[in-house]
Amino acid sequence: MTKPGTSRARSAAEALARLVTRDALHPAVVEWADSRPKAENWAIALSGGADSVALLMLVWAHWPERRARLTAYHFNHQLRGRASDADQRFCMALCRALGVRLATGKWSAAKKSRTESAARAARFAFLGPQMATRRSRILWLGHQQDDIAETMLMRLSRGSGAAGLAAPRPVHGLPGAGKGNGLFHVRPLLTLKKREISEALREAGAPWREDASNSKDEHFRNRVRKAVVPAWVETSQRDALSGAALSRELLEEDDHALETWVASLELFDSDGSMDVARLRGRPLAVVRRALHQWILGVEGMGDFSRQAFSNLLRSVERGTPARHSLGSHGFAVIKAGRLRFEPVRKPRSVH
Repeated sequence: MTKPGTSRARSAAEALARLVTRDALHPAVVEWADSRPKAENWAIALSGGADSVALLMLVWAHWPERRARLTAYHFNHQLRGRASDADQRFCMALCRALGVRLATGKWSAAKKSRTESAARAARFAFLGPQMATRRSRILWLGHQQDDIAETMLMRLSRGSGAAGLAAPRPVHGLPGAGKGNGLFHVRPLLTLKKREISEALREAGAPWREDASNSKDEHFRNRVRKAVVPAWVETSQRDALSGAALSRELLEEDDHALETWVASLELFDSDGSMDVARLRGRPLAVVRRALHQWILGVEGMGDFSRQAFSNLLRSVERGTPARHSLGSHGFAVIKAGRLRFEPVRKPRSVH
């Protein structure tokens, strides 16, 4: 795709906004964004691909009063040589044309690790400090309905529950977001299919970059995208992507209900312990969610195996005294109706 000029990029963004109206975006995002403080800085993840270009243009067009406080962030993974550098130059030209600030970074460990998780960790390691510098807690992301289906199928393969299957969420407050010290991830395109986004960009005359690595089978998501989703959609003989998006919405409602139920029980004390007695007779899903929350609150817990969790869950459900080894991390101890974490005592050094 050619580089965007100022007049071309702005007219394309305005044309795209006429094709993809505010009503076409996820209603929860529109309502949430409209309620935010006017002085708030917004960050937009920009790869140069169709989804992120559409995201930038739509935020720019639908919230014109926010333009002065927009910053786009492009992370060059350096996995495709000259093509990766061309992506960065494209993003620089697009942001310059729209009058949007752009922050860029490069992955220094690109040649050492090519895994999806490593690339994602590197990307967010770049975003965190950059957003903190600009005091930005709002990150807009270009996930759409195809991403919902891919994520759901991937997480089903590892046995995720409602919390995992409800991703990606339209408005997702990360830990601390409600207290003013965490991030919000915002995804307005979850109501749209990737094909619809590309068609709208093309009709609006908006350029974007194609990532050739998306067609390779190196990563799990790519294999699901290429082989599983098309076969699943064809076999279903219906709009399976919209069906997955609806299921995601319903799962998010269920997940929120569980979170609310657990919160209403007031299980956790300031010392990090959990009142196991109050869980007696509750549905197993509530007990499971409470235990998940307790584990997340234990500092330095590290990895927690599925078998270890199942064993501890059974003890918490019964509420009887128990002591479970958590390996080198310590012990989960149920005593006097409360679940506590006991770290491993280090032997005293002999002088």
